[in-house]
Amino acid sequence: MNRREVLALLGVTAALPASVLAQTNATRRLGVLSVTAADDVIGQTRSAVLVQALAGHGWKEHDNLKIDWRNGGGDRARIAQFADELVALKPDILLAVGTPSVEELRRRTATIPIVFAVVTDPVSQGFVQNLAHPGGNVTGFTDYDGPLAGKWLEMLTQVTPRPSRVFVVYNPATAPFAPLMLGTIEDAGRALDVTVESTPVHDTASIVALASRKDGGLLVLPDFFTMSNRALLLAAINEARVPAVFWSRTFVDEGGLMSYSTDSAEQLRRAASYIDRILKGARAADLPVQNPTTFELAINLKTARALGVTLSPSLLATANEVIE
Repeated sequence: MNRREVLALLGVTAALPASVLAQTNATRRLGVLSVTAADDVIGQTRSAVLVQALAGHGWKEHDNLKIDWRNGGGDRARIAQFADELVALKPDILLAVGTPSVEELRRRTATIPIVFAVVTDPVSQGFVQNLAHPGGNVTGFTDYDGPLAGKWLEMLTQVTPRPSRVFVVYNPATAPFAPLMLGTIEDAGRALDVTVESTPVHDTASIVALASRKDGGLLVLPDFFTMSNRALLLAAINEARVPAVFWSRTFVDEGGLMSYSTDSAEQLRRAASYIDRILKGARAADLPVQNPTTFELAINLKTARALGVTLSPSLLATANEVIE
């Protein structure tokens, strides 16, 4: 017996609006725009987590939910093209994974609800009015909390030999929120007696040039450009033979020294809850933007040995994952 039949037996079918009854049985449509490539391990993991989380709320792909997937692969032009495609499909709701995805979708629709994940500082970027009351058609989950940037720098001071200079790596074109983080890092640098130097990268040549930065440590900011180019970035850092801290544990899994990060998979699970609520009638404007609640510290001891550095016992004791 389906829901309509149960309601009929209860004598309440006639009391429900036709639009509600139609939505009960209709397949809904979700458009997903991600900055990662479709074949990237991160993108694949996030997609699997999202599908599983949506199913937990009763939304099953190929059943009562059609998902249109688009993956930009770190290419801003492709992300813009895919944003056009998704909006043209007129989905019930959109999921934007990464800052560029939100930017491009917002330019194209002010009516289709947009839930975002893995986004930094949505207020200063103009995505929402404020965290508690986002307003408009956009809400979601951030990947950054204020003290996080200072923690990255502090981790580098727990490496022996201790770097007295730290180069902060990011692409200004794809990380518009970098000044926010740089301010926090520079404040921490003064307190920790570490010289902080902004080190922008924007292409292959500028990443390769990092191999010459042999007189300090490296701190890599959240940025879909650095993630998409992580193999090249890790190769340059390995050639420089300097300690580095990253914004995602994916770098550590692939040979980076250490990371302190939010759990992006958890953000996709939380995003599924907002997608569910909006599909059931909630408004994006009424759902508060939420900051991360789960953090993880990962350390690659194999890399530490290769670099000839040691890490403080207190840092190792607080690590969620240590790769031997």
